[in-house]
Amino acid sequence: MTTHFIRKPLSIRIAKAIVAGATLTTLQAGAAWDTYIKGSFGPVVNWPLIPIHVVLLPDGRVLGYGTDGQGNQTGQFTYDVWDPSKGTGTASHLTLPNTTGTDTFCSGQIVLPASGAVLLTGGDKTVNNVRNYSVNDVNLFDYRSSALYSAQQPMQFLRWYPTVLTSAAGEVVVLGGRIDPDTPTPTPEVYTEGKGWRTLTTATSDDAYGLNNWSYPRAWQAPNGKVFIVSQTGSTFFLDPAGTGKVEKASLTVPVSDPYLTSVMYAPGKILSFRKLNKAVVIDINGATPKSTNVTGVGQDRYHGSATVMADGKVFVSGGSFVSNQANGVAYTAKIWNPANNGWTTAATAVKMRLYHSVSMLLPDGRVLTAGGGAPGPVINLNGEIYTPPYLYKQDMSGTLATRPSITAAPATATWGAPITVTANVSGISKVTLVKTGSVTHTVDFDQRFINLNYTASGSTLKVSMPASANLAPPGYYMLFVFNSAGVPSVAKIIKLNS
Repeated sequence: MTTHFIRKPLSIRIAKAIVAGATLTTLQAGAAWDTYIKGSFGPVVNWPLIPIHVVLLPDGRVLGYGTDGQGNQTGQFTYDVWDPSKGTGTASHLTLPNTTGTDTFCSGQIVLPASGAVLLTGGDKTVNNVRNYSVNDVNLFDYRSSALYSAQQPMQFLRWYPTVLTSAAGEVVVLGGRIDPDTPTPTPEVYTEGKGWRTLTTATSDDAYGLNNWSYPRAWQAPNGKVFIVSQTGSTFFLDPAGTGKVEKASLTVPVSDPYLTSVMYAPGKILSFRKLNKAVVIDINGATPKSTNVTGVGQDRYHGSATVMADGKVFVSGGSFVSNQANGVAYTAKIWNPANNGWTTAATAVKMRLYHSVSMLLPDGRVLTAGGGAPGPVINLNGEIYTPPYLYKQDMSGTLATRPSITAAPATATWGAPITVTANVSGISKVTLVKTGSVTHTVDFDQRFINLNYTASGSTLKVSMPASANLAPPGYYMLFVFNSAGVPSVAKIIKLNS
């Protein structure tokens, strides 16, 4: 028997939207005293589609796509560009038609590190009135003109459900996916801006990203210069994407997982990975060989849940249910994992269930967008809820938002190993962090990573050291946060890390 859980609306409501670069407003009367521990979800707001895919653009807007305006799976669905600086109303959304001829449902997407355009790889296709076949189409979204168009450079292989990630060399590595309901795509490809595609003909593997691990393989750029993969079966691999490629099985084996249990890189070379039966492990790939440590699970299996690294390096876990894509054991209450002690904190409770085809992504203002779910599912969520983390509240149990520092000057670009000068509106900065801009779908945030940065301070002027190499922080766009002495972060400055 399926049990449906109904939650009452929260008492906590944010009075108005947080405008990018602006000071947070206060809460309405009656805000909970423990928001400095739990944070709060804002009101449920309408969304013009189910955002199965969301991408943080270099200008701070959010590209979302996945369904039409009624929440249907169709190749004629629309695209949405949400501008957080305009709040969450109709005026904050720019709705665009699909002008490519590609059904990019369940594709892979990522911001290109050089141009900042969004690369969309693969998608869905209907054959003889049957969906779930795939395409090798490649499309681009230009955030400057808000134009979507064909790249005219198809992949060699058809792909549906592929992983995309940025390598240390600034190339996009595409892994996994499938050709049709029965045939995986076990050979990776690499895209280089201005050059096109290269097939990794000597890196084919059914175990790493094919038959046994084809659905959005969990993969990250590793400190050793290779790409690390942890499979559903628990096996781990290293892929060298240079030339025609080479894949090797690593010595580490972890408990089995599921395509819809999430994993996230929360620190350089460290991954929090959720496994079946409420298990979780921390995988450390900084040494000569990968190692793992068992940690306490989140409390239940959260199929289709999300894990998002916040501005302070803690991991926000939201959504999911005990039974995959069913309203059975729905996890409305979020949790926060602290890497410093491997401990869990109970966070705020959402109104809507976030299951299959839902998303969670860190915004430049330090909040977390949670949205979507459905197509198919027990609910069709043409809506979102924005989570305000504890670090944005005063610690005095008043339930009011804290005064934030602000970045008054920072460069638009940076390079590895070189310091940058940042100025803030206050002295007494306690921390500076760097978070890769998000690109999210199906419990995966491609490229997401967090780095604590070293710095020296002279009053309100900071000399901030960038990561030592592209192995630790691949080229691309990052959110730079500064924290005041009370642990409150600024609105981020988006910077481009390149040579």
